[in-house]
Formats: sequence, structure tokens, C-alpha cells
Amino acid sequence: MASIYIHIPFCKQACHYCDFHFSTSANYQSDMVLALAKELELRKQELVNENVTTIYFGGGTPSVLDIEQIQVLIDSVYENYKVSKQPEITLEANPDDLSEAKIKALANTPINRLSIGVQSFFDEDLQLMNRAHNSGEAQKCLQLAKEYFENITVDLIYGVPGMSVERWEENINRVLSLDIPHVSCYALTVEEKTALASFVNNGKIPAPDEQLALLHFEVLVERLTQRGFVHYELSNFGKEGYFSENNTNYWKGEKYIGIGPSAHSFDGQCRSWNVSNNQKYLKELSNNELPSEKEVLSIEDRYNEYVMTGLRTQWGVSLGKIEQKFGKEYLAYFTRQLQKHLDQKTLELIDDDQVKATQKGKFLTDGISSDLFKVN
Repeated sequence: MASIYIHIPFCKQACHYCDFHFSTSANYQSDMVLALAKELELRKQELVNENVTTIYFGGGTPSVLDIEQIQVLIDSVYENYKVSKQPEITLEANPDDLSEAKIKALANTPINRLSIGVQSFFDEDLQLMNRAHNSGEAQKCLQLAKEYFENITVDLIYGVPGMSVERWEENINRVLSLDIPHVSCYALTVEEKTALASFVNNGKIPAPDEQLALLHFEVLVERLTQRGFVHYELSNFGKEGYFSENNTNYWKGEKYIGIGPSAHSFDGQCRSWNVSNNQKYLKELSNNELPSEKEVLSIEDRYNEYVMTGLRTQWGVSLGKIEQKFGKEYLAYFTRQLQKHLDQKTLELIDDDQVKATQKGKFLTDGISSDLFKVN
């Protein structure tokens, strides 16, 4: 079982909080699609013995591509890889790209899941983030998308300066009223070299308040779980049958290859990443060369990653798997570090094997994980 991620490095405009790799120039969009298809072809041996169960178009903004370009990339996957009979194929999309004609055309491709970047249903939040859509477009595109797609996920951002608890609750209620089966919610964070970082540093807007973000998170968990959503990963909530298969594969350590500038790959032992520069990427692919670097992960790296990803999910971390995958030394270390978090009731031990974050510990999992990391 394996996944393919395809990074589309183009956006109409730069969101103030985003530190992903993208360009606001579409001058080389057609060339990029051909280069992505070329990389898919050149790397087919990496998954020659694997069954591809998910294909994910991320970015950037994949919905800026036209239908023909998207189809070229899907065709390239099918031509070069063994794809399961019913793969999950996700396209990230922004509301301003999703006209009824575009949604209908997407529904006639193999894409069967839309990930729609709403972020907020309030114009003041969208303007602060420098999103390209407005609240009316967000509402309308979701109503239209539901006519053509069953599997839809919506992205929302909480902890936004000036966002009251009432406004955050209204964002949640809008999603619930539309009967969307999956929601991904992220706390606004200030990343280096973003416009948001500059605004905060210059005092133009206040820094995000961690206590406000925690309050928003608690409201989020309570409201969605009341309505039958499973909080299966720190930032992800899904109805049964609608969990993201692509992301679940990542969290469970399955193989994946990342196609496109800045995309990362993992084969269980090694991690590789492509150059985060569109022109360098295009130049190297034009010479049939892969624009990537690779590192072999140490046993320590793999243990730390297992702990970090596992504690973010409803499946947690297995003591048995730690011993099996990393040995008795790592199990003994984990057990020693674990005790204080059990005492603080931020982690719990189930059936003497499964370690999971408690409700109290869920918002703190990144910090808890770092305390459980093994560092020489």
C-alpha cells in the first residue's frame, strides 16, 4: 500500500500565513504539468511492487489547473503505477476556483474527494489572511460541491486574532449545517518569512493568543464529537467512512512519493525531498534528472517520527511496536519518559500496550512528543 502526492506550486495570491512553496506567476504552468508527468514516469520503479491506494493533489492551489492538465497527471499515474480499483483521489481547491462548471467537470474525472480551503466564513478573517475568496463564495461553492461530490473536507483556521468564540462557533455551525463529512482545523501559527510574521513583528496585528486557540480547540472538539465526528487525528475530524486515507497512510508510516517542487517522499527507511525552486525543478526534469536530495533515517529518527505521528492520532503509540521496530532499549526509554505524562493525565495507557493522548493532552501532543523523543 502506497500513496502519491503531487505538489502544484501555483497560487493566485499569497496568503499571509502560508510558508508552503508556491509561485503567484502562472507563466510556466503548462511546462510544470509536463515536468510533473515526467517525474512520475522517472520514479515508477520506486513503487513497482506497491499498490497505490491514494493520489493527492496539494499545493499551492491545485484547482488553478484546468481539467485537461489535471487529467494529464492522473493518466500519468495510471500509466506508470499499479493503482487500486477504488483509490482515494483528492484535489485541494479554493472556493474562488469552484464555479459550478468547474465542479461538474471535476466530477467527470477520477477525482472523488475535494478538500476545500474555506478557512473562515467571515470576510474580516479572510481579509486578514489575504485569501482570494469571500464568505459568499465559500458558502456557495460548498452547496454546489455537495451536488456532485459525496466526499468533501473543509479546512478551517482557529485562533485568529480578533475571532471571538461566538464567531468560531458560527464557522463550525456553517459546516455542520451543510452536512460536510470531514473537517480539518488548524491553529493559526506565525511562520518565519511570511507576511503574517512581518505584521506581528511590526505591531500591525497582535500575535495569536495560545489561550484563545486552546479555547477554540475545546469548543471544536465538543461540537464536532457531539455531532458524530470522530477526532481521529489532532487536526482532523471525520464521520465514519470519511477519514482521509491519504493522511492516514502518512501517519501510519506507509510509503509515499512526493512529486513536484518541494515535495517529500518516504520509503520506510529513507526520506527525500525535491528542490523548492520551480525553475531548477523544470531544468533538471528537462534533462531527465531528479531534482532531489535524500537522507537515510537513523533508528532514532524513525522512533521519534513514530512517536510524533502516533500520538496525534486516535490509534496512539503501541509499546509492542516500539519493541518490535526499535528494540528493548527504546521501549525502556519510552516507558521511563512516559510515566510523568501518565501522572499528569495527559497520556493514558490502554490494555498495557496502547498509549494515547487524553482529552487534556490532545492540544499538547507536539510538546509531549518532544519530551518522549530520544536525542543523543
